[in-house]
Amino acid sequence: MAETTVLFVCVHNAGRSQMAAGWLRHLAGDRVRVLSAGSAPADGVNPVAVAAMAEVGIDIAGRQPELLSDAAVQESDVVITMGCGDACPFHPGKRYEDWALDDPAGQGIETVRPIRDEIRRRVEELIASLD
Repeated sequence: MAETTVLFVCVHNAGRSQMAAGWLRHLAGDRVRVLSAGSAPADGVNPVAVAAMAEVGIDIAGRQPELLSDAAVQESDVVITMGCGDACPFHPGKRYEDWALDDPAGQGIETVRPIRDEIRRRVEELIASLD
């Protein structure tokens, strides 16, 4: 498979998009280039998301939320949005998916674990669709 670039976008780039990027890096390795960004990035990654991913052996602690740029969308083959609404730029010819997922912000680990697991399921489907 030629290298595909996938961009995960949510508002704060601190929870869902960071967990999705972590899963995709972990499960696809070098086969996919992974980007993530937010329309209004937070100061840091959600510590509960970091803890939930650490439970499954994936370290996202060193990641930093980034501001969504038009260039990131242009260089991506697949753009996966998670509740960023109209803030996400649209470019013809890109594959867009919107994943309706609960926001882990302000939630405890018991609430974040099922979100993490649902993201893994969707990332596995995404990888299968790219192969």
